[in-house]
Amino acid sequence: METQRAVFTVQRSDDRYCADHGWLKTCHSFSFADYQDPSNQNWGALRVLNDDTIAPGEGFPAHPHRDMEILTYVLDGELEHQDDMGNRGVVGPGSVQYMSAGTGVKHSEFNHSKERPLHLVQMWVLPGQRSVKPSYGQREFTLDDRRNRWLLVASGRPGEGAPVKLMQDASFSVARLEAASLSHEFAPSRFGFLFVTDGTLSANDEQLKAGDAVRIAGVPSLKIAGSGELLLWDLPPL
Repeated sequence: METQRAVFTVQRSDDRYCADHGWLKTCHSFSFADYQDPSNQNWGALRVLNDDTIAPGEGFPAHPHRDMEILTYVLDGELEHQDDMGNRGVVGPGSVQYMSAGTGVKHSEFNHSKERPLHLVQMWVLPGQRSVKPSYGQREFTLDDRRNRWLLVASGRPGEGAPVKLMQDASFSVARLEAASLSHEFAPSRFGFLFVTDGTLSANDEQLKAGDAVRIAGVPSLKIAGSGELLLWDLPPL
């Protein structure tokens, strides 16, 4: 069996595509909307990771999605969701909104506050099954749930019971380190994507800061130390 080539590639915050639309400040880790790069379409099953700050009272009017797993992790502020399935809700810091678009859904996303900006990370994962019935959910978590430990938020991997069920053999975890260390083991042939939302940390001795990301493949173990907020995907290749 051919050994998978080891990849541990850092995408620095300043190397992302970023745009300021006035009401929206956004940075894309992958090709999205006005930013198109055929060599940067995805990492394994992870298709989109957008780091967005939305002005008070502003947001995205109703728009459609199909055959995509969409997770939104709120860093600061409150996200208001409404869709044509009859769902409506508000998600606060450290909590997650989830939508499996399946056969098609139309939704809107707005900053619930008229005074404070909203900071979030939205992530899209290519589904393992297409044309399924769409669904929506949201889950609230506390700081203690992820303080100095991995909090498994979403997974479609066999044997992993997560609050959010994915239609893909992938898992998503978050952690808030406070001068502490963590590790994660990758099974053979798995991909990893690590994103830092704030703080200063090291990952396998590589220094990272807010907005930095690491694309991982063929690396069996990830060792992290420092202080800050981390998002980690464990993904299948495509």
